[in-house]
Amino acid sequence: MKTDIYLSEPAVLCAAGNDATSLWQAVKSGDQSGIRKVQALNGKTFYAARIDDSLLKDKSSSRYDMRIMRIEEKCLLQLESWISLAKEKYASGRIGVCVGSCDNGTEFSVAGHRVFFEKGKFSPDYSLEIQGADYVSTFISEKYGLEGPVLTFSTACSSSAGAIIKAAELIQSGICDAVVAGGVDIASDTVLMGFDALEAVSSEITNPFSKNRHGITLGEAAAFFVLSKEPLSLQKEGSETSGVSASSDASGTSGVQSPSAKAVRLLGYGESADAYHMTSPDPSGNGAVRAMKEAISRAGIKPEEIDYINMHGTGTRFNDSMEAKAIAEVFAGKVPSSTTKPVTGHTLGAAGALEAAICFLSLGEKTLPVQVWDKEQDEELPVLDIVSEPRTLETPVKVCMSNSFAFGGANSSLILGI
Repeated sequence: MKTDIYLSEPAVLCAAGNDATSLWQAVKSGDQSGIRKVQALNGKTFYAARIDDSLLKDKSSSRYDMRIMRIEEKCLLQLESWISLAKEKYASGRIGVCVGSCDNGTEFSVAGHRVFFEKGKFSPDYSLEIQGADYVSTFISEKYGLEGPVLTFSTACSSSAGAIIKAAELIQSGICDAVVAGGVDIASDTVLMGFDALEAVSSEITNPFSKNRHGITLGEAAAFFVLSKEPLSLQKEGSETSGVSASSDASGTSGVQSPSAKAVRLLGYGESADAYHMTSPDPSGNGAVRAMKEAISRAGIKPEEIDYINMHGTGTRFNDSMEAKAIAEVFAGKVPSSTTKPVTGHTLGAAGALEAAICFLSLGEKTLPVQVWDKEQDEELPVLDIVSEPRTLETPVKVCMSNSFAFGGANSSLILGI
């Protein structure tokens, strides 16, 4: 990459943590307490990683009050100081918005269509706008007065990874100086029932790469960064530096994160579109291999320079097989790797940004996110160096990769470093 792309500290909200600090503690220890049983509209019970409703406002300030907007708005509170800093440094017309999401107002659209099927017309308060894919990104632009390009990405599980990549490209091309980028998605009943219809949902908490794996555990999250062409810092002159942290008051509202002691860069990224199947990955792993190799090439590094890989690791038979083959081909299985989805759930369109945030939090640390699974390796898969137990490294993590491999063969890999 010719232009350095810097990332602010992440704003995160998910079932595993309502800020960066709590999320890091959860993935470092393998805390699965955020995953609970829920009952969908069809009466079936699923394990899902849903955000505690008590953390969300009763009403969003968006034009349409939906749960996904309450989650997004709550998460963005953690990023407001960084957005303000970008606006002080750059003109608002030079700051863009890129958001990945798979939801299109299902909370309202399902109810609206039920009325339509019963009465032959929609209720007066129903608007087609809430089903527009742009809504989650338009809201950010309007709320913070950002006048640069506003883009939404919906490529299933790689949506927010794609949003981060496009944000980098907007900066590299000179169109933007900074971009608010990330993703948000919800584990709605529509999502739960839809994936259940695909027979992809595990009856137990997901168990990736195991011979006993049975599918995914769905989750929801929001995760955002401010990407910029220069490092942004909230550090005031004369003050002490510290790592990522966030304060929370008694109501659970996250405060401003502390100044970052590390300048994190998006070193490289790679994408591929193998279009092998609408829902099944290419079993050869060729699409994933191309995305990872492109990211490594853009970063200008060797595969052995990567200290940690956050795998896509959905727990489905086909994804885990494909990804294990791809990682074995690119890295010979020698890089410490784990999937954090058994802690966060599979957060769909938000997964790429959430797992990039986990990589951000890993940088500078001597510990790695733990993969929670039964450790019964599938003998048909290449052997990987899976971080199954807390592990202390001799030197801090300097470079890590985050993989997102989606429906339709929309593959993305991000490389972050310090």
